[in-house]
Amino acid sequence: MSAYKVIEIIGSSPDSWEAAAKTAILEAAKSIRHLRVAEVHRLDVNLSDDGQVLEYRARIKVSVKHEIE
Repeated sequence: MSAYKVIEIIGSSPDSWEAAAKTAILEAAKSIRHLRVAEVHRLDVNLSDDGQVLEYRARIKVSVKHEIE
């Protein structure tokens, strides 16, 4: 049997939503073990005062295998 914890992370990129999602996952993988599934939950952009896109942001839900000690 397995149990999983779901956490939410947010990544950003000046280039694209895909790059923002990849950034979130790669950064999370540096400190979280046993990442299993990532689900894009929400996409948005940060805008400048004149309406230009400054950065793309991806909110990701990540499943992590729960370790029972």
